[in-house]
Amino acid sequence: MKNAASSSPTVTQLERKLAAADAENARLLALMEKKEAQWAATKQSLYEQFRLALERQFGPSTEKYQVDQKDLLINEAEVAVDEEDGGTDTADNDAVDEAESAAPPKRRKRGGRVALPPELPRVEVVHELPEEARHCQDDGTALTVIGEEVSEELHVVPARVEVIRHVRRKYACRTCEDGVKIAPAPAKLLPKSNASATLLAYVATAKYQDALPLYRQSQIFARHGAEISRNTLARWMVQAGERIAPLIETLRHHLLTAPLIHMDETTLQVNQEADRNASATSYMWVQRGGPPGQQVVLFDYDASRAGRVPVSLLGDYAGRLVTDGYEGYAEVVRRNGITHVGCWAHARRKFVEAQKVQPKGKTGKADWALNQIRKLYGVEKQAKDLEPEARHALREQKSRLLIDQLRTWLDKSLAQVLPKSALGKALHYLNNQWPRLTRFLDDGLIPLDNNPAENAIRPFVVGRKNWLFSHTPSGAQASAAIYSLIETAKANGLSPYDYLQHVFETLPTLNDDDLDMLLPWQWKETLPV
Repeated sequence: MKNAASSSPTVTQLERKLAAADAENARLLALMEKKEAQWAATKQSLYEQFRLALERQFGPSTEKYQVDQKDLLINEAEVAVDEEDGGTDTADNDAVDEAESAAPPKRRKRGGRVALPPELPRVEVVHELPEEARHCQDDGTALTVIGEEVSEELHVVPARVEVIRHVRRKYACRTCEDGVKIAPAPAKLLPKSNASATLLAYVATAKYQDALPLYRQSQIFARHGAEISRNTLARWMVQAGERIAPLIETLRHHLLTAPLIHMDETTLQVNQEADRNASATSYMWVQRGGPPGQQVVLFDYDASRAGRVPVSLLGDYAGRLVTDGYEGYAEVVRRNGITHVGCWAHARRKFVEAQKVQPKGKTGKADWALNQIRKLYGVEKQAKDLEPEARHALREQKSRLLIDQLRTWLDKSLAQVLPKSALGKALHYLNNQWPRLTRFLDDGLIPLDNNPAENAIRPFVVGRKNWLFSHTPSGAQASAAIYSLIETAKANGLSPYDYLQHVFETLPTLNDDDLDMLLPWQWKETLPV
């Protein structure tokens, strides 16, 4: 009897087993809850990706948004931030809003006729009464002109292909044998071709400015009676790109003296490149800088997106560099001691994506962030024409308060939002880029975003949709050189065609030491755009 009692489990042992079972159940429940949370987050992330894919495919590409101020009060988190700030920003924010609404955009009345530009050449066509109608019907006296009515219509002269014959007469003396004299041949950008500077400028502008592929240009020339193959046009563009390389280096020297440079990059496919597949991704890099009226835009081709590329392009530059959030610029920033500046347009773009996946008709955190960023741009609109010192003072007065509010809101929101959601990605991007994004507060020269570089690279992206790829690295490098001249001309308010024609005509007559004469602001008065 005693042995049987001793072999049965005691109460204490049963309690221990029960406690262990409860602990295991609790662990499994916690694990299940964790898994369910992960599945819910994954489901939400996939749903947001699906919504964004639909928006990219079928939605408008604009990042503009309209949020009623009163709608922002729906979210209690934002209300709490405003209450903690004690309402001290009301006057400043109202001032910004008033400044934005004070000058509504001017819109032309629908149906109104746009005045034709006064700088266009005019050809007058005078419409006279017949001779017999210019006399009085009563007494036959000649009528007197008392005025005129003028109406204008826009007229286009179609492109015309013609051949210019350069005739150089030879001279010799009949009585002696001193030899034959002849005028020197005119200098040409491509000496061994029959392409004039005008034709080269026309082809380059059509392809790189108007995104018209060379095979289409070949068809157009054929309709005008000139059979020029696509291969010939391509060879001309490559050779022209090589010939203007010294001018590109002159522009690069000017760019690297600028106090601030914008920089960006985009993808490019090059089919025939040594040791690389035709489908491999290459890159076109763009830099832009210089004072108003002396802007330089440079394109450079490279097969890589690695940090060595900006190191090579920027050399020993040690000024201010404005980029997006790509970390490939970190090495040159560290080496040269560059002041690295972030881009608020990229930060805003991520909140726009988060706004797009919100439930329809709902207002949330993304709307509040976008509204705050809108106020920052409102201050910049006021400061647009100010000198750097005055712009810095205005930012201290208005922008710093907006940034402080945004920081307080960001710290609270980071702990409330799933990191992998669209809003979470926007919040973490803003948090990670914060030091670069807020550098504009300390320097009136620093802009709010990297839009000048993005605006310069956009024509290349549009053109890429038409011609799709480059066949060889030399073609990509030639494209980069010609794009540089075209976008530099546009950045200074000049006609790309006129500037290219001037460069192609003048470059063969100059030495490398005289290339400064071809800078846009040396050739013609430029506009501070």
